[in-house]
Parts: sequence; C-alpha cells; structure tokens
Amino acid sequence: MAEIVFFEVQKGDRQFYRRHLKDHKLHFHAEPLDTAHRPGLEQAEALCVFIYSPASAENLSRFPNLRLIATRSTGFNHIDLDYCRSRGITVCNVPVYGENTVAEHTFALLLSLSRNLHRAYLRTLRENFSLSGLQGFDLAGKTLGVVGTGRIGLHVIKIARGFNMEVLAADPAPNPFLAQVLQFCYLPLDEVLSRSDIISLHAPLNEQTRHLINRQNIKKIKKGALLINTARGGLVETEALLEALNTGILSGAGLDVLEGEEFLAEEEKLFSPGLPREALSTMLKNHLLLHREDVVITPHIGFYSREAVARIRETTARNINAYFAGHPQNTVKNP
Repeated sequence: MAEIVFFEVQKGDRQFYRRHLKDHKLHFHAEPLDTAHRPGLEQAEALCVFIYSPASAENLSRFPNLRLIATRSTGFNHIDLDYCRSRGITVCNVPVYGENTVAEHTFALLLSLSRNLHRAYLRTLRENFSLSGLQGFDLAGKTLGVVGTGRIGLHVIKIARGFNMEVLAADPAPNPFLAQVLQFCYLPLDEVLSRSDIISLHAPLNEQTRHLINRQNIKKIKKGALLINTARGGLVETEALLEALNTGILSGAGLDVLEGEEFLAEEEKLFSPGLPREALSTMLKNHLLLHREDVVITPHIGFYSREAVARIRETTARNINAYFAGHPQNTVKNP
C-alpha cells in the first residue's frame, strides 16, 4: 500500500480515486502543492498534481520517499523534470483527454469575438438593444493561423475547414501528409502571423516557446487580426499583447490562459517573499486585460467538460496503478 497525496482536488475527485485506487492510502487537498504545508505527508511515495502545483525542487525536497508524480494534465511545465530525473522520480501525464474539448472552446472564444457576443450580452443586461458597434464578421473565407499542430491544433484545423476557412500552420515538425489530407499549408511562424485573420496558439510551453508571441514578432501580425490562446499563458508576452491591442495591431483577443494566471487564482502569492518584480508587473497587466471590451477571458476551462474530466480521472488512475504494478505508462521524458 502506497501513500498518495492529491493536490488541487475538485468535486467528485475523492469518490472516484478512492474507488479506483482502493489498494492505496490517499490524502486529498484542495490547495496546490506549494500552499498545502500539512504535517504527516512527508512519507508520500506519489503525488498527484494539476497545473497550479509547482513541483519544484524546493517543494519536492519535502518528500524523501517520493517515487512518482502523476499530473492530471498533458502539459508538464510546472514540474522540474531535471530534479525528478536526478532523484529517479517517474513523471506521468495524461497525453490525450480532450483535443476536441479544447478545440471546441477555441471556437467558442473565436465566435464570441467575431460576433461580439460578450459585448451584446453585457449590453442587453442593461436593457440596451442597440445594434451600434455590434456588427461582426463571417468566418467563411477568413484565414486561420494555427501555431502548433499536435492533437488539439489538428482538431482546430478540422473545425476551421468545416467553417470554410483557409488554414495556415506553423510547427517545428510539420506533417505534410496531414496537411494534404486536411488541406492546410505549413509556413514559417512570421509568415503565418502576417497572413492570418485569426491566430490560434496550441504549442506546449517550454524554454523554447516561452514568449513565442513577443514584442518583436507581434508587430508582424496582420493589422486587425484576432489572437486566441487556449494553450499556456506564457506563450504570449503580456506587455506585447497589451501594446498590440492599444495600437490596433490586434482587434481582439480570446484568452483561456494568462501569463502568471496562478497569481489571479491565489492573489496571496503576490505577498510571497522573493516574488520577482516581473510577476507583479504581469499581474497588473492582466488586470488591465480583464477590463477591456475587446478581450474575452475565461478561467482556464478549455479542458473542463464532463467527458474530458472523466477521461483525465480514468487515465490518471491507470497511470498510478500501472506504476505500482511495475509497468509505468505515459511517462514524461525531458523535452
């Protein structure tokens, strides 16, 4: 029997994992890893975390018996893989759970902007039914630029083709066969930015992709384009995004993720000793974004459908059981 500690537990998690991991001793916490300083957990052999639990060397050092980290996400930028490798800690993720789920949310954000749904909704709440300033535009015939053609990006392309959109894509590992089948074209990132009416981000976050959209290349975006980000907030330099909105380079943005969004979820972190000045600056810029009419923000719910959450739970339970049965699955390697 292994001791397993769960962080960022949501409604329904406890019942599910107790049923599917009944051979182990489970501890559940609603808080992220770095805020749940509870005595008696140091003997845990496995941690089960989500994206707001920074599995840093400092936090993981509290668990001398740790052998497994099971993250309930596809992304793993919140985990120090080098430290895990140095200690022989296995890391497992959920590689597939909701490519259609996130892709559908991508288009929910896009349609909200293209048809001014958020502006219209707020206006009608005030019993104002004027059409002034609410004219939208058709997606048919527009060019969608997809940055990152993994499972989610490809599903976005399929939906876009259903809207009769033209599609351009940027990816360091292009797939010419799928491009031919789905009728889209791979181009360098700068060209995708300059030719697309809408840009949608679906890249993982790592050292190579951090601030993939930045103050230098955001100026190359086609004037008046929309930016959609349902991947990771760190892909976009927040200062560059604000500048592009202020100058009309972008006519709007749909954001399910924000750079430094963990501070919005838990603002007490802003008072942590040693907090970098950049984090506070980004937080203030995020508050500016929250009050803009040309920006639609959702609280990282792109993955959050009944079906996707069920798939995440099932895969996570299988990952944990497989590891303790001696045949780990869905293990993460250093990129």
